[in-house]
Amino acid sequence: MIIGVDGNEANVERRVGVSVYTLNLLKYFNKRASGELKFKIYLRFEPREDMPRENANFKYEIVPGSFLWSQIFLPYRLFTRKGIDVFFSPAHYLPRFCPVPTVVTIHDLSYLYFPKDFLKKDLYQLTSWTKYSVDSASRIIAVSETTKKDIVKSYKIPSQKIKVIYNGYEKKRLLSESKLRLLESNHQYILYVGTLQPRKNIDTLIKAFYKFTHDYPAFKLVIAGKKGWLYNDIFDLVTDLGLEDDVYFTDYISDNQLIFLYKNAFCFVMPSLYEGFGIPPLEAMSFGCPVISSKTSSLPEVSGDAALYFDPKNSFDLFEKLKKLKENPDLRKSLIKKGATRIKQFSWENCADTTLSLIKSVVA
Repeated sequence: MIIGVDGNEANVERRVGVSVYTLNLLKYFNKRASGELKFKIYLRFEPREDMPRENANFKYEIVPGSFLWSQIFLPYRLFTRKGIDVFFSPAHYLPRFCPVPTVVTIHDLSYLYFPKDFLKKDLYQLTSWTKYSVDSASRIIAVSETTKKDIVKSYKIPSQKIKVIYNGYEKKRLLSESKLRLLESNHQYILYVGTLQPRKNIDTLIKAFYKFTHDYPAFKLVIAGKKGWLYNDIFDLVTDLGLEDDVYFTDYISDNQLIFLYKNAFCFVMPSLYEGFGIPPLEAMSFGCPVISSKTSSLPEVSGDAALYFDPKNSFDLFEKLKKLKENPDLRKSLIKKGATRIKQFSWENCADTTLSLIKSVVA
């Protein structure tokens, strides 16, 4: 059996979200490749040095192309150079007119719920190309029950066509804490990790933090993540509230820096309005960082009883949860303990193994 895979999401310098998902699947596929199970990974550009190494049964194929790569250039290659039995897209977009059965992973439908948060070009692609993918796919992978329900509701897809396969999380090793200190040791801080964009609801976190600093002025807020889009209002809010010296924006940071932040934070806050899955809460739990999360979409499904929950549209509710955690050390210890138990339910190996089994079943 030869499985074709769109590997472009993994072939980037800075990996977050779907890129992390795709890379972990490719690593697993690389280990499982054999004479009876081969993989052909389609890329627009040459693979980066940190991509899985080629071998006799795991090959990269470069398909040059521009904006409409998955709609024109890749389909043309698949038709003119046949040689795969099934095609898998880890990120929403299947090639048009694919000559073999297909499997696609849908991560979330945030673009349908928050269309104003997306650039017009991206919104068009996500709306129309995702619809084609879910309609034409042999099977669909949803990363949570929430995403599955959204697909059924929005695209009228039979539920039996969709399989829920949870993401994993990657517990990386910290190399040298002494070289990674981004904050003075006498400062406690609240941590947010994620892209800066409206759907992430960072303004609610900043407003809650502003209230929190009146009771605990020594605390800082660390916002770790790259700029996405429509983020200027976030910086303006910090200025308007006079928090320039209390809120730290790190932009994109290395894995080692991120691990240090998780390990030393007072807590991690996930204020998002909508998530198809949400890996950061699991990452926080894996490093002993208690989690406070918005009670919406898939987040309670992922974090279970290992988090405190708040109304994402109510900054005062989040403030109260922060204060409750600060004033109750036993609660903090309990959340850390529950988090260590919760993460055992998620792993990239389980995710990739179940994904591979589903892809193979389409051919069988």
